[in-house]
Amino acid sequence: MAILKTGYSSLCECGLEEGSLDHLFSNCPKLTVSLYAPQKHSAAGIYDAEIQSALAAPPSDENLPPRPKEGGVETRYCEFFNDSTSPTCNSTQNTTCPPRTLVKEQCMPIETDKSNHCFVLWEFDNITNKATVMVKGCFLDTVACNDRASACRLHNMKRPLLHCCCEGDMCNENSTFPGLEAGMSAPTELPPERIPASPLPTSEDDTKAVIAYTLTPLFLLFAVLVGCYLLYRKRKGSSFAELGSAEASLSRPPSAGAGMENETGGLLSQVTLCEVRARGRFGAVWRAKLGQRDVAVKVFPLQDKQSWLAEQEIYRLPRMDHPDILHYIGVDKKGDNLQAEYWLITAYHEKGSLCDYLKGHTLSWPEAWRVAASVARGLAHLHEEDGGKPAIAHRDFKSKNVLLKADLSACIADFGLALVFVAGHGCGDAHGQVGTRRYMAPEVLDGAINFTKDAFLRIDMYACALVLWEIASRCEDGPVEPTAQYRLPLEEEVGSHPGLEEMQEAVVQRKLRPHIPPQWRDHPGLSVICDTMEECWDHDAEARLSASCVLERIAAQRPPTAPAPPTPDTTPLLIHELHQNTC
Repeated sequence: MAILKTGYSSLCECGLEEGSLDHLFSNCPKLTVSLYAPQKHSAAGIYDAEIQSALAAPPSDENLPPRPKEGGVETRYCEFFNDSTSPTCNSTQNTTCPPRTLVKEQCMPIETDKSNHCFVLWEFDNITNKATVMVKGCFLDTVACNDRASACRLHNMKRPLLHCCCEGDMCNENSTFPGLEAGMSAPTELPPERIPASPLPTSEDDTKAVIAYTLTPLFLLFAVLVGCYLLYRKRKGSSFAELGSAEASLSRPPSAGAGMENETGGLLSQVTLCEVRARGRFGAVWRAKLGQRDVAVKVFPLQDKQSWLAEQEIYRLPRMDHPDILHYIGVDKKGDNLQAEYWLITAYHEKGSLCDYLKGHTLSWPEAWRVAASVARGLAHLHEEDGGKPAIAHRDFKSKNVLLKADLSACIADFGLALVFVAGHGCGDAHGQVGTRRYMAPEVLDGAINFTKDAFLRIDMYACALVLWEIASRCEDGPVEPTAQYRLPLEEEVGSHPGLEEMQEAVVQRKLRPHIPPQWRDHPGLSVICDTMEECWDHDAEARLSASCVLERIAAQRPPTAPAPPTPDTTPLLIHELHQNTC
């Protein structure tokens, strides 16, 4: 075969799969004769460098049109001859040499838009003025030999080599030497490209270069500094634009009494942080001392300033000083600029969150009832719209955001995601899919929320049902084993840290809910709570109970030994207490 696979691979390596073979050879002079010669003859000998160069670098006719796909002469066979593989007998010097055997080679085109041609490579001896055939065979090109200005190309090296091509079967069989003049019209070797010499640099050029190399980094550094300054100004403006209005009355809450702010000054100087008790989505919660009283300080970093503003806005609403809502003391700011921290100061409860308490404790029925009643009463108060207080949706209601007081009554905390519904106003730019995934209602997980007040309140009621299930699961009258392990809602079904997709599959598609053991219904009070939670976690949001209805049902199951609800702790701090800061 004239065109070998190895030769074609070499052609591809040069990055010239398309185009004329002449152009290929002029750009890839390292192609060997194996591109022309059959593989069965390639190992018989090695051409010298001049012949290889003549075969590997025919001149380029880049301006010629491509060969027509139809109407051209088809070349299927060519005579093959390789002087390096022929017998050592030289017929020009020895008349007794046997006649040379004709080798017929079949040309195999590789691509349909190219065609095969025959070629002859002559070597001319300037001393004897005789030409000798060195190589014959097939070659592949996109331009026909008949379309060229000359069918022969002369390679002027240490010895003249003339490369001629023709078209048609075996057209190179009886070829005769056309003379060196046939290849003069298109010399192979192009004159070397003349590159104008660059002028020698002068002292003035050196000065300009030094100035350019020196000033360019300075300009870049200046631009970076200006950009950082503008970014800082922009961030500062967006982060602190509301400080004037938000911090006008930071030192004391409205319930502390008129004129108290002027007497005590800012709370920051009065508070001593003692220990971190919890870390949440928006910051850390510290146990601290304000005078002789333990308080909780929730520290918000700069990036969560909006949550700090949102939470204090909820606490400042009318009628939010309620026994089942975490008692608010005040807010303050520590540090400036990027080091700023925002403090929210509230009442401190040693028992911590309901979730943490249930992990290590079980509840009697009176204790479970008190917790459940406090939760329902606090949620009903949030959802209520009365006496100038708007309705509020918590949107992240869970056992972690329910705190237990010393008497095991509960209060609701963490209003960073709460949504206020003012009459005549919409929901604003509230995002629907917020909260903790485990406590998300089916419509929240499915992204199908109706952005109305009632829709958001029903989302809270779904979460309330899960909190009631947690309370019932740790009630000793359930019965529950004192050594039984506490589990979060749906923990057996989705694990400890479920992803959004897992919750969607479990709650929305499979409609799973926490398991209610049959023994719970043997207790009359727990039976009512079981019915209540089932109606609150209904897949149809409109079928869920309201917080006031849940409170009414739970209140009706009050055990005889349950004490009366506590009165709110709203006693203002005394001035002399503010100066005794010991943990």
